[in-house]
Amino acid sequence: MNIAWDQFTPWASLIGGLLIGLASVLYVMGAGRIAGISGIVGIALRQVLGRVPLGRDPARWGFIGGMLVSPWIWQIVAPLPKATSDASVPLLIVAGLLVGFGSRMGSGCTSGHGVCGLSRGSLRSLANVMSFMGAGMVTVFVLRHVMG
Repeated sequence: MNIAWDQFTPWASLIGGLLIGLASVLYVMGAGRIAGISGIVGIALRQVLGRVPLGRDPARWGFIGGMLVSPWIWQIVAPLPKATSDASVPLLIVAGLLVGFGSRMGSGCTSGHGVCGLSRGSLRSLANVMSFMGAGMVTVFVLRHVMG
């Protein structure tokens, strides 16, 4: 993956961050739930597969719908950034499965721990954020400076 630093948009990034924070607050206040994507999507998948009763949870499905629709809404305002990857499809699939496994093992994903957990003062979330940020920093250091 290549990042085009000359196309960095600090204002759009700030607005996006504020919208994520606002969505998290509205979700916890309106539905009484944490806006962790792995939890929201994981329960939805279990519902679809019949492992959990469907029940009435329109907020979960609205949240998922909002994530799916938002790129098309954004296209009205500005063009979507071009996404490129040098990785093969099998490697991307394995990476996605590892991320999913890690989020289950850590009892939540980066959005759940980083945005929602830290804002609630959760020590478990702090430990998770320190772990995945530290692992990311070590990985980048090794790939760029040790392996070249």
